[in-house]
Amino acid sequence: MLNHPDRVLSLQGAPNFRDLGGYAGVDGRQVRWRRLYRSGHLGGLTDADLRRVGDLGLTHAFDFRGVEERATAPCVVPGLAQRPLSIEPSVVQEMRAMIDAGSAPDGERVAALMTDLYRDIVNDHAHRLAELFDHLVQADGALVFHCTAVKDRTGIAAALILLTLGVPRPVVMQDYLLTQALMPHPPAPSAEFTAEAQAVLWGVRAGFLDAALDIVDTAHGGVEAYVAGRLGLGTAGVAALRDRYLVHA
Repeated sequence: MLNHPDRVLSLQGAPNFRDLGGYAGVDGRQVRWRRLYRSGHLGGLTDADLRRVGDLGLTHAFDFRGVEERATAPCVVPGLAQRPLSIEPSVVQEMRAMIDAGSAPDGERVAALMTDLYRDIVNDHAHRLAELFDHLVQADGALVFHCTAVKDRTGIAAALILLTLGVPRPVVMQDYLLTQALMPHPPAPSAEFTAEAQAVLWGVRAGFLDAALDIVDTAHGGVEAYVAGRLGLGTAGVAALRDRYLVHA
């Protein structure tokens, strides 16, 4: 189902806009199509893209970008309610701090920063994920959640949603890594960072997502316990989420 022809929507301004539907979940039920979408930021949609998105029946967009990120590329889609769930980016700032301290970050160091970011998202920014999950239980229409590059903040959110719905972890990892194939070209090479550092910064690695999920497993007893407890959904909320987004195939 990973390469299902309906998975990726062809949008010029958001090439990594895709549907989370179709995966097999709990009790043999399938994740509903046309209800949950993940994407990079929606600030670059063309007129044709806007018409296509308008046909999806989306009601809400949840934006994990930080304040400056949203200001740089505002997301304005007619009829789509916007809700910021700000998780400020930190890795680039840390890389710059290293340079200011006289130590240019190499690929290995950037990978360590990225791994720490993934752990921080499930720990320090759990309240933002909780806001998203709370809305998921109540939503009647389709929704999209996004960040700037659809790989880190959005990637963790998508993984947690799919895992809560019972999608096997190897399949969830494949969905996460699909981002690499669909990523638009990264920004032009910058003299600020080495090519090696930029490649890690703009890439996805299984080890990054594993780092976040390992924290969920070891500190919280697994995804279902994390969502029910740390994110505040409760067991009834987890059951309601599954009833809302799973359907018998």
